[in-house]
Amino acid sequence: MYKSFTGRDPLSGESLVVHCAAGRIASIEPGAPDETAWLAPGLMDLQVNGFLGDDFNADDLTSDAVQRLARHILATGVTTFLPTIITASEEKIIHNLRIIAAARQADPLVMQMIPFVHVEGPHIAPEEGPRGAHPLEQVRPPDIAEFMRWQAASGNLVVMVTLAPEYSGVVDYIHALSARGIHISLGHTSANQDQIHAAATAGAHLSTHLGNGVANLLPRHPNLIWAQLADDRLTATFIADGHHLPADTLTAMLRAKTLQRAVLISDLVMLAGLPAGKYVTPVGGKVELHPDGRLNLTESGYLAGATAPLKDAIAYVAANTGFTLGEAVLMATANPGRFTNARGVLRVGASADLIKFRWEQGYSTLAIESAIVLGRSWH
Repeated sequence: MYKSFTGRDPLSGESLVVHCAAGRIASIEPGAPDETAWLAPGLMDLQVNGFLGDDFNADDLTSDAVQRLARHILATGVTTFLPTIITASEEKIIHNLRIIAAARQADPLVMQMIPFVHVEGPHIAPEEGPRGAHPLEQVRPPDIAEFMRWQAASGNLVVMVTLAPEYSGVVDYIHALSARGIHISLGHTSANQDQIHAAATAGAHLSTHLGNGVANLLPRHPNLIWAQLADDRLTATFIADGHHLPADTLTAMLRAKTLQRAVLISDLVMLAGLPAGKYVTPVGGKVELHPDGRLNLTESGYLAGATAPLKDAIAYVAANTGFTLGEAVLMATANPGRFTNARGVLRVGASADLIKFRWEQGYSTLAIESAIVLGRSWH
């Protein structure tokens, strides 16, 4: 039995009818020319720490919290996302990986929405600035044996690792993980340009929230941002919330990486969606959430994650960078889909993960009308 969804393709502007069956797209045909809503693949977010009071980094993370997070995130139009565990003790990383793995087994929606996990750290720069909100006491060099323990505990659930490429032995670590199909991303680093390029040669092919997780002051040139922008082997992820990167900076970086190698992420943390105020969180400790959505460490002022969902980032890019709505959607669907088992496309045989939304110039977000996973709504 088919379920059908109608809307306009944001990239081509053409009206479509997408027929779904057995969790897959069965056929696509032209739709009515007067269709006003947009229809796109479900959004894909490679970096989600938490949302609406729940945190994948919580000491007391539960399977229920993971299931609740998935449903809250789905309501924002994201149908695939990577829970992101930041720098912590090995014991805590393994514990939270096990909880996420158990939640996937317990809930078919979570199984579909979470294909794997992103571990951001603990192999990052220890310096203030590049380290961001990560705890200094848990920063440590890459260790293949530790990675293998993560995988043994989680059933090989870790498939993305963010690290700083300036560590001794990091090339061997990148080689070893890349050979296992792990996506290595460069971030929270103080590396020089040679170390950036050496990491890409070893197999790294992503940059984590480029332009952030770096020192406040850098040499004009050369520096690690120029090196990552210039290296076509690296696809860069960007936080497009107006706080992490000013509009002009984001525009220049997107143009440098080109549409093909640009991915939008949210980097959402547990305070996203909560009232402004001062909080104590698992990520960063004492933080302040401002009415405009900026979240920073209370003492240093460094950013402590983001609070704008991916649907806001798409609207921000479409309104502020010269890229079209369709191109911004591509940065949050097909482009991250290259790192999540080729999801994020509207084509016959693809997973029936879709969103229908409304947007026009002047909107600060996508108005999500429906979010479909495996061809059905999950209310």
